[in-house]
Amino acid sequence: MATIHATVPPVIEAALRAATRAPSVHNTQPWRFVAGPNHVEVHLDRTRVLAVADHDSREARLSCGAALFNLWLALRDGGRGAVVDLVPDAGRPDFLASVRISGERVAAPELHALAAVIDRRVTNRRPFAQRAVTAQDRSELVRSARSEGCRLVLLDDPRRLGALAVLLRRADHLQEDDPAYQVELRKWTDDRGDRDDGVPPWAGGPRPLGGNLLALRRYHSDETTVERSFEQDPLVAVLASADDTVRDQVRAGQALQHVLLTATAAGLSASFLSQPMEVPYTRSALRQLIGGRDHPQTVLRLGYGQPVAQTRRRPVAAVSEAPISDPV
Repeated sequence: MATIHATVPPVIEAALRAATRAPSVHNTQPWRFVAGPNHVEVHLDRTRVLAVADHDSREARLSCGAALFNLWLALRDGGRGAVVDLVPDAGRPDFLASVRISGERVAAPELHALAAVIDRRVTNRRPFAQRAVTAQDRSELVRSARSEGCRLVLLDDPRRLGALAVLLRRADHLQEDDPAYQVELRKWTDDRGDRDDGVPPWAGGPRPLGGNLLALRRYHSDETTVERSFEQDPLVAVLASADDTVRDQVRAGQALQHVLLTATAAGLSASFLSQPMEVPYTRSALRQLIGGRDHPQTVLRLGYGQPVAQTRRRPVAAVSEAPISDPV
């Protein structure tokens, strides 16, 4: 891949760096950027799509949508206008978004507040405090998803939370017993210390003690992880979109990142409960659980956690290239 073009201004390079801080399943970082002096394209990198866990590339598109939101936010925080066009070329379905960058434009204070926590947002797979998320914080999370055209469904009643836990355990069991899935998981969770992607052992989180309500994904063997007691009353939320097209999935990724940054700014931590999203049967059942109308895109566990370290990201030069010719 070519080095990022010399004419790319610092504000765009900074925005690309912010984009790489987005979350992705197994930290695969399935994005590729084409950057010029006044535009950035966001593409899906098919070489980084999980063939087993993400057979339809839906989770990878969510990740690219999250990167797109960081990119747009950093540009706006840098004082530039930014117009996003989703899936601009129907003949190129992996060309997920084009961002046209314009002249100076003052960002609203709430955008500054979100941009300030881009580098602080991390996936926290450790136990959260035995403390309920406040009503105000819950309302802000829901509002953040709605502002991006999606719905955040809080499973805050025991019946629906219990039903989700059953689906989560079912999907987790199926993946644990799937040799192809396990081979794929091991590829992205080895303990080689020099890689800029994947989930290292320290980031996989501890094993829950027996009796934990939620089945958490085991990234590494039981022999290398300790047991911990997790929160007894977790806040679980389902992010859903009105439809399930490529455009809807990218937009859901934007909503996801808006929610995660809002949570970070409020002092909340988050981790993903992705297993039921990766098994068609449980994803369909989850759709019925949240009303049968919207399409679930991801499941989040939210709460007040202790700080954790960031996982590594590939450098901007490794995920960006110059256009063949700048669009006019």
